[in-house]
Amino acid sequence: MMRKIKFRLSMLVLSLVGIILMMTITVNSEVNKIDQASESYKEKLIRFHVIANSDTDEDQELKLKVRDGIIKYLEPKLAKSSSIKESESIIKNEYKNLEKISKDIILKNGYNYDVQIGIQYSKFPTKQYSSIVLPAGEYKALKVVIGEGKGKNWWCVMFPPLCFVDKENGVIDKSTDEKLKKALTEDEYNLIVQKDDKKVSRVEIKFKIVEMIEDIF
Repeated sequence: MMRKIKFRLSMLVLSLVGIILMMTITVNSEVNKIDQASESYKEKLIRFHVIANSDTDEDQELKLKVRDGIIKYLEPKLAKSSSIKESESIIKNEYKNLEKISKDIILKNGYNYDVQIGIQYSKFPTKQYSSIVLPAGEYKALKVVIGEGKGKNWWCVMFPPLCFVDKENGVIDKSTDEKLKKALTEDEYNLIVQKDDKKVSRVEIKFKIVEMIEDIF
């Protein structure tokens, strides 16, 4: 009787080990696939990263006002851009104007924070934009730091212009979708763009699991 119990326990342990091994292999495969995609995305997307002075309600509200001012100013300029190189050039040429817009908003709201503006690489978490889910990773970004920059972040994508999606319907227009297709390879596009809400949720969960595993190791 004891032998049968030990045998069954041994088989159960072996089965569990097998399942864990298969899951590990599958997850590692997904991690490698997503890492490779993220590496190539770095040079094909420009994201937008705004960091508040602190996490007080006032500083967080100010952050969103600065965000809105910059997006409103850059939207018509970037809408005409057809490449990441052109978009990056437009943004760099507008540094002084973006700094002035930000400082004017800050002063208008009764604060005197400094603002740092520039394009650099920043770490982003997994993020969904309508039917698009971008994996976590290091991305080139227009980074705006308000004051001490110790508050929560806000982020989107400047090129292709995912900052400018229809906020009410949560959709990306045809023009933006075409720019995304042009900027990415077919495999990259298919990895992050889903036409079905359920698929979007599954992809986001998968990316977040990979993000958690990478953070652990």
